[in-house]
Amino acid sequence: MNPSSTSPPQQNKAVLVTGAAKRLGREIALQFARQGWDVAIHYGRSEAEAQETVGQIKKLGRTALAFQADLANEADVKALFAAVATQFDSLRCLVNNASIFEYDRANSDSKLTGKSLQEHMQVNVTAPILLAQLMFEAQKNSVKNSDDESQPSVIQLLDQKLINLNPDYLSYTLSKAALLTSVEVLAMDFAPYLRVVGLAPGISLLSGDQTQAGFSKAHQMTPLGKSSTPVDIAKAAVFLAEASAITGTTLYVDGGQHLLSSSRDVMFKTH
Repeated sequence: MNPSSTSPPQQNKAVLVTGAAKRLGREIALQFARQGWDVAIHYGRSEAEAQETVGQIKKLGRTALAFQADLANEADVKALFAAVATQFDSLRCLVNNASIFEYDRANSDSKLTGKSLQEHMQVNVTAPILLAQLMFEAQKNSVKNSDDESQPSVIQLLDQKLINLNPDYLSYTLSKAALLTSVEVLAMDFAPYLRVVGLAPGISLLSGDQTQAGFSKAHQMTPLGKSSTPVDIAKAAVFLAEASAITGTTLYVDGGQHLLSSSRDVMFKTH
């Protein structure tokens, strides 16, 4: 290859990224493609955005396909993995990015309800663990290429607030705390066939009814004067996918946001 070429390296590896039609998931998918990975794009309802992401990846010279699935439905989750595995026989990484992020708090008008908690748990915990199980079974039963020294991985998208707790977004926080625990437990259970790692962003994108000015202010409330960007998280995901000695631990990519304790979510500290 011409060393001046801008073409991505040929990895002969594929990654499944859930919730990859837009926002952070899209950036993660694109970054894998830039580094030579083929990409399976999962989406829930955003078909047009998913196909747009597929088109962007194909322009990078990589293979990409979009797959629809409702992650709240166990049958859909299993069918999703089966479809991806059929189309991509070189699947080496699963990025569980999709999640529900809706406001509730025990001591407020927006109280936690059983329905809200169950919905968060189904999408934010159950689906990622089911997919991780399926990924493990696929890797355990596959015939490994003796020339391939990389170790397949599952990357669980978490949140810096898990070591900087506050009462806001209670159902979301509880679900991500359970997913954090799964990183260590599954890493032990799935070794040596599959690594499991956590990736915890700080505030990276404008959410909910947050204003752009509020987001900009909140984004600067870290020791480094800036939190993570989608590109920061995407690059970290690719690093973890290729770091064969890392398992059972979580990488916090947040500009040090987790070091500044707060009684409220950072979103409510700005206007």
